[in-house]
Amino acid sequence: MPNKIVTVPIAGNEPIKSYAPRSPEKESLKSKITELKSTQIEIPLIIGGKEIKTGNTATCVIPHDHQHVLATYHLAGESEVQTAIEASQKSWESWSTTPWEHRVAIFKKMATLLAGPYRDLLNAATMLNVSKNAFQAEIDSACELIDFFNFNAEYAQEIYEQQPLYSPAGMWNQVEHRPLEGFVFAVTPFNFVSIAGNLPTAPVLMGNVVLWKPASSAVYPAYFLMKLFKEAGLPDGVINFIPGPGSKIGPNVMKSEILAGVHFTGSTAVFQNMWKTIGNNIQNYKSYPRIVGETGGKDFCIAHETADVDGLVTAMVRGAFEYQGQKCSALSRAYVPSTLWDEIKEKYLNDISTITVGDPLDFTHFMNAVIDKPAFDSIRRYIDYAKTAKDAEIITGGNYDDSTGYFIEPTTIVTTNPHFKTMEEEIFGPVLTIYVYDPKDWKDTLRLVDSTSPYALTGAVFANNREAVIEASDALTHAAGNFYINDKPTGAVVGQQPFGGGRASGTNDKAGSMFNLIRWISQRTIKETFDPPKDYRYPFMSEE
Repeated sequence: MPNKIVTVPIAGNEPIKSYAPRSPEKESLKSKITELKSTQIEIPLIIGGKEIKTGNTATCVIPHDHQHVLATYHLAGESEVQTAIEASQKSWESWSTTPWEHRVAIFKKMATLLAGPYRDLLNAATMLNVSKNAFQAEIDSACELIDFFNFNAEYAQEIYEQQPLYSPAGMWNQVEHRPLEGFVFAVTPFNFVSIAGNLPTAPVLMGNVVLWKPASSAVYPAYFLMKLFKEAGLPDGVINFIPGPGSKIGPNVMKSEILAGVHFTGSTAVFQNMWKTIGNNIQNYKSYPRIVGETGGKDFCIAHETADVDGLVTAMVRGAFEYQGQKCSALSRAYVPSTLWDEIKEKYLNDISTITVGDPLDFTHFMNAVIDKPAFDSIRRYIDYAKTAKDAEIITGGNYDDSTGYFIEPTTIVTTNPHFKTMEEEIFGPVLTIYVYDPKDWKDTLRLVDSTSPYALTGAVFANNREAVIEASDALTHAAGNFYINDKPTGAVVGQQPFGGGRASGTNDKAGSMFNLIRWISQRTIKETFDPPKDYRYPFMSEE
């Protein structure tokens, strides 16, 4: 495959629309929401460009109004998985040899379409099906995904430009960056449409073909992404859309001998089981599958006694409760010094008292619904546990109601036990647990932060003392793949903060950087000699 060098303009981050009162973008978005709510659609599988209806169906509902059905979608089974694998390999023959600059052109068109006619559609679908407010939808399904498309195009060029530094006289050394043989299995979560869009397309940009299983609770926006890919010119069969239960799809996908890789975001338990399945089948694969995953988090903030209280409080509120805490980076445990606790508590309680929870179509709400009944019940159990615990106190929230939507108040637990259940276990909901420590125990508390959780995704330190910042950064080197100084531990931006964590949080391959794309290629080194030797003998073999 030729490594033709074509200059791609330097990307910048997509500007975030404000959706301010009476703004054109707000009226346009509201109109699209009304349109989508008034129509119930049928979502097929899309395999080899063809729509397939299996007759085995489930529904897409509105979490904040769970009796309202947006769509009925068809579920893939074993036969559809096999059909998708076969379709992907037919497309691989041409897509894997398509010059990279033409692949980039399709991605640049994806970004253009999403910034234009698809912006309202994806944002409205995200607000409806995953219950995000207008700002959370805008930074996710619009801006971040546009950034993935644009920046990945530049990272691809950077990769293709990587060539051997030296070719001696009489020879030419090259490296060819090939796609993987087989297909990549993309498994995407409900909570970020941008991740749902990036996980299947990042391998595709590098010439791979993909089987894509979206989260069952977010099939609705994923379907519209498939329409966007098609309109941008992505050939049929390059991405094959196979929604359905992971327990039925995953095992049938992973037993294929031509599984080339897994691109995953979701729960730690599911990812570990997938890894184990691949390990048990390793002798059956044509090549060793690339495994890239971002999983759970128990993300932290530790405040030094020199912390800016106002900045800390805002970081705690936004970090813990934006999108109902359903971010893998959401702040879930905070460590605050006793010398600042009274001031922090007063300002924090004042802020929380102004938060309202409800339908995202009411733009005044900061928080909306959690994704579904299983999530609601899981979060509720943690809150109920804290209510009866002797070593914990709920100081905000604690109430919940699923009669209309899956609504949970912003709940704050203060504990005297640094190993309290909600300090250690991932909740994935609007629950923040605070532990108040003695500033004399600063270094011991840093060790506590590092050792409390098996995860290592995001974390933050608030301090206006540089020595304290250095101590925290050093002590927490392996505790977070994305580490924030005087900022909340959420909101990584493509092109600015490549995202990913280690330990039980994933493989840390950094979405939003060239290092993720490198996982989806396999190099071939080529040496061409222009005047090859004509005698096997070396000079040392002379008798003289």
